[in-house]
Amino acid sequence: MLAKTVINPQNTSSALSRRFSVAPMMDWTDRHCRFFLRLLSKHALLYTEMVTTGALLNGDHDRFLRHNEAEHPLALQLGGSVPLDLAACARMAQEHGYDEVNLNVGCPSDRVQNNMIGAVLMGHPQLVADCVKAMRDAVSIPVTVKHRIGINGRDSYEQLCDFVGTVRDAGCTSFTVHARIAILEGLSPKENRDIPPLRYDVAAQLKKDFPELEIILNGGIKTLEACHEHLQTFDGVMLGREAYHNPYVMAEVDQQLFGSTAPVITRAEALAQLRPYIAAHIDAGGSMHHITRHVLGLGTGFPGARKFRQLLSVDIHKAKEPLVLLDQAAELLEGR
Repeated sequence: MLAKTVINPQNTSSALSRRFSVAPMMDWTDRHCRFFLRLLSKHALLYTEMVTTGALLNGDHDRFLRHNEAEHPLALQLGGSVPLDLAACARMAQEHGYDEVNLNVGCPSDRVQNNMIGAVLMGHPQLVADCVKAMRDAVSIPVTVKHRIGINGRDSYEQLCDFVGTVRDAGCTSFTVHARIAILEGLSPKENRDIPPLRYDVAAQLKKDFPELEIILNGGIKTLEACHEHLQTFDGVMLGREAYHNPYVMAEVDQQLFGSTAPVITRAEALAQLRPYIAAHIDAGGSMHHITRHVLGLGTGFPGARKFRQLLSVDIHKAKEPLVLLDQAAELLEGR
């Protein structure tokens, strides 16, 4: 169960579905989080946190690319704007067995703007196209783009179509659209996830005008009922914060969205299946909190849920035998 680097350069895109995916989220969708989410859904496409090209090229790339084989299907999201650097990182992704490489053109953080990473790139469609072409020339796995519907000062529908059309002409066929603009001055990244209004109509018009492209909708989706509704228009849906804060929403994804006939996993079963992974992590010198911080959302909507969260968020830091504490928390999930 120990997380490991997987070397598997074979192109697995034929089996890759973007019908339902979990968004890349900084500080959240690390390898431990992804292993846990995979217990809830076997078919959801999972994304890493955004990793910058500089971190891979100048740092310990094995640490950033490390993952467990159970996490597949799995995509690496890259942040960068230098085509040759992105191509080199895409090759690393393929060599380490990732199923897809995704370019971040949506993050509004000041820090990444200054390095020409994220949403600021929406103002430079030809550069994004050059980046996509360089990556596509370097690897055989799919290269995709996640972007906003615009940025302040470049938020017309015509400009959005120019961006998508330019990147399409470089060979990109799959776009994940966060249906909000990004305001690059005056709003924090958190505010940019809430304050700019959701414009599903704009994303829907994009799908209508580019019917040959795969358009995945992201932003504000919270229920499987909403997923079903959006899948009438879009090729896929991507959940972000809801999948993290309320992970059990994923328990019926395989049955409802992929036609699986397997039994729906219970909360108790998910935690029980996670236990050997946690034990192995502890044996390797890790802290249980590295993993269980991602599980707190299982404790919602039932008597004892608050105690469950307290055990794994507060009490855990003073526990001499963390697995005993985990088992106490598991008892609160019995029958759920």
